[in-house]
Amino acid sequence: MKKNIEQNIIKLFEESTGDQLVRTELIPPSGSYRQYIRLIGKKQTVMGVYNADKKENKAFITFSRHFKSKDLPVPSILAVDESKDIYLQDDFGDTMLFDFIQKERKGNHFPDSLILILKKTIKELIRFQIEGGEGLDYSVAYPRAAFDKQSMMWDLNYFKYYFLKLAKVPFDEQLLEDDYLKFTDYLLQAPDDYFLYRDFQSRNVMLKDGEPKFIDYQGGRKGALPYDLASLLYDAKADFPQAVRDELLAYYLDELSSYKQVDIKAFKTYYYGYVLIRKMQAMGAFGFRGFYEKKVHFLQSIPYALRDLREILPHLDFSVEFPELLAALKRVCESEFLNSVGLVEENKLKVSIQSFSYRRGIQPDGFVFDCRIIDDPVGDIRFEESHMNSEFLPTFFKEETSMHAFLKSVCAVLDFAIDKSQKQKIKQLDIYFGCVGGQHRSVYAADYLAKYIEGKYDVQIELKHLEMGSVKTF
Repeated sequence: MKKNIEQNIIKLFEESTGDQLVRTELIPPSGSYRQYIRLIGKKQTVMGVYNADKKENKAFITFSRHFKSKDLPVPSILAVDESKDIYLQDDFGDTMLFDFIQKERKGNHFPDSLILILKKTIKELIRFQIEGGEGLDYSVAYPRAAFDKQSMMWDLNYFKYYFLKLAKVPFDEQLLEDDYLKFTDYLLQAPDDYFLYRDFQSRNVMLKDGEPKFIDYQGGRKGALPYDLASLLYDAKADFPQAVRDELLAYYLDELSSYKQVDIKAFKTYYYGYVLIRKMQAMGAFGFRGFYEKKVHFLQSIPYALRDLREILPHLDFSVEFPELLAALKRVCESEFLNSVGLVEENKLKVSIQSFSYRRGIQPDGFVFDCRIIDDPVGDIRFEESHMNSEFLPTFFKEETSMHAFLKSVCAVLDFAIDKSQKQKIKQLDIYFGCVGGQHRSVYAADYLAKYIEGKYDVQIELKHLEMGSVKTF
């Protein structure tokens, strides 16, 4: 984030809240061009946003205020400066539903606690779609007021140009275009007088105090019900087992049946058609962000997308035939190149990140960062009261210490080290974070760095917490 933009956001924060800024914390970029910064004041913490796209800002702010009036769990808009393309919103923390899924699942087993959160999320989705759509000003929806034929063709062509062509999957352009037109006509027969969230996936649902909160609906518009449920259940890297998808689909339909105006039969008829177009849109994004923009995180989603596509194809039972479309999709599943994308290559740099306890001695090799200079949460009254729950430590390190200033410097050093290692074809880089017990400060720092490197570099990462006996590779 440029310094002048950050200063504008800080000024808006101090003038609108009357609070005094203590420090800021940049949020790592993800799949959008919006820039976020956490503003930590003496009295409150809020999120500052910069986005040069004025129409997208207007959509998000208008939708947020409308949803808030319907008592939907979205961030309040605290202040806006349209002339500088900035605004302030509630801060829902850093725990995404995606993170919670990865933490709680045991392979393909989703425990009851995880299913409960997913059902809460789905119940709120229905409220967005039906209650949230009532009285909503769709004139500000961006870039289209509805998920209409034009919107669908944009998504399908996104898939064609950024996935099929960049992956060199053969197809007949005219025959595929003909199928696209028939496919969109088919989908548009579904009832569509509802709010379509558009990007309803596990990274756009935050968990705060055990409850789902919702963000990133600025692309919402009027549309059919199946699209958003498909977005959640077929979210590539969330990687839902089919049995869980079936259970949550049944739950959605059961909850939906309480709304008398909804045609459940029509939902079932068009569901897998919307699953397919959503999956194609997502794969187009993986191609654009991954093949074109070279963002590793998106390439790593491709193996999951291929597996989903293989599971979707047998469910497709359309009343209209789309021979070239289905043939192209089968070629995608069979592509030798695509089936190798996102997999760890033998010559990739391996980055080993470990947390350890200084009680057991200093690590002998690699980069060693001493976290003992960071304030220790042990002894803090809130630490004792929390019984070491997962939400306390991030809060402590953000509000009470200089942990993130420390990590910013660490990341700058390791950016140089990783770039140099890749250029020199070095195969191994070892990084250590130590503290007294090896369970709090060093663990937090190691986790943070692993996420930072995963989002920025095409490397293999091994994350070890020696005192906790955990190992994770990604």
